[in-house]
Amino acid sequence: MISRNLKNVLVVSIGFLSLFTAYGGLQSLQSSLNAEEGMGVASLSVIYASIIVSSMFLPPIMIKNLGCKWTIVASMACYVAYSFGNLHPGWYTLMPTSVILGLGGSPLWSAKCTYLTISGNMQASKEGKRGSDVINQYFGIFFFIFQSSAVWGNLMSSLIFGQDTNIADIPEEQLQSCGAADCGLNVSVNSTTTRPAQELVWTLVGAYIGVGLLAMLIVAVFLDNIDREQASEFRGNREPFCHTFLATFRLLKDWRMVTLIPLTMYSGFEQTFIAGEYTKNYVTCALGIHFVGFVMMCFGASNSLCSFLSGRLARYTGRAALFALAALANFSCIIALLYWRPRPEQLPVFFIFSALWGVADAIWQTQTNVLYSTLFPQEKEAAYANYCMWESLGFVIAFAYSTFLCLEYKLYILLAVLLLTSITYPIVEYHEHKHPTPPVEKGAYRSNKEIQTDQSQIICQTKI
Repeated sequence: MISRNLKNVLVVSIGFLSLFTAYGGLQSLQSSLNAEEGMGVASLSVIYASIIVSSMFLPPIMIKNLGCKWTIVASMACYVAYSFGNLHPGWYTLMPTSVILGLGGSPLWSAKCTYLTISGNMQASKEGKRGSDVINQYFGIFFFIFQSSAVWGNLMSSLIFGQDTNIADIPEEQLQSCGAADCGLNVSVNSTTTRPAQELVWTLVGAYIGVGLLAMLIVAVFLDNIDREQASEFRGNREPFCHTFLATFRLLKDWRMVTLIPLTMYSGFEQTFIAGEYTKNYVTCALGIHFVGFVMMCFGASNSLCSFLSGRLARYTGRAALFALAALANFSCIIALLYWRPRPEQLPVFFIFSALWGVADAIWQTQTNVLYSTLFPQEKEAAYANYCMWESLGFVIAFAYSTFLCLEYKLYILLAVLLLTSITYPIVEYHEHKHPTPPVEKGAYRSNKEIQTDQSQIICQTKI
């Protein structure tokens, strides 16, 4: 029999799998499907700009008032609204629903991270283990299931759009503009990149809406409300609004948080590149839009598998070795993409790049989340709100210059942020190695109620 805490982790993971099967599929297609006047990329920019705004104040307020469970459910509804906006995409439908999604994005991820941290410490207390080891395992399980959403969402899009017989051959003159050989801003809008038949778009978006609603139902029905008493206590003894509102910014007084900003922003930059630039300037340009789903499925599969493995390996290798592997994988891919000239006959290469990028992204996602839970155990909501805010800023900057910078310069920017991350992250890790956050005493979390009323003591020492 699995433990109750593991059951809750699985419920959260399956809920996110269902939700991001829809959103991830739509995000991968925005730069190609809604390419007119850059509307798709603009909608993604609005989403992450809204996440920045919501990160400033919404996560602590919603989590402390509603609890993690109902914060997740309410935020999921915002994502479903964006799917509805894609039924009839236009500036007046995509932009408002993008704002709605963005406002729900930060509370969703902050609540998820807080929930997994609480569950991990509760289970560690029962088993007499270090909290950081169980939290690492739980995040690995979560991202293993969650990252597979890229497989299912893109499989749906590829199978449905593959029925469109109008998607045909790619002319040689377009192939000359693919990759970093050309600026990449003028990828031809021809038979390979035009929108599929409207009926097929409606079929796909309708399916995405269905799985999004299913995600809300799964979490609402099956997830335990483990911090219900804490939320009730907060509502009964409400802190001043300004105190909760400024919790995210107060944490920036900690030099470790400031030093982690490049690492967190790089997560946004690299995800933007694979979802926006790689799919448009390499896959869609050289193979056609119907191949985007298959290539991103490969990304999702490698991401999912490596998320699970990194959660297991971290206890033996430590975070630093895994981060070094991710940095090496991304560095190698960036250099290769600068010189690669994609052509349809090189089909396996498209999947190799997406698989390698999936390996790196799995490490960035799992280990950065665990790093935040390790360094800021007493300010979980504010810490994860900062994580969402700075990661989203990376998304916004990358999407903002997407429409006017040449692909070559985008790759150089990505490389520069990666190198900066490689300098700043080791400083924080070395300090944590020399001055580890003190572990709690055994038995500190003997029950749900105790962890809800005393979350300040969290086992968080992690081997470098």
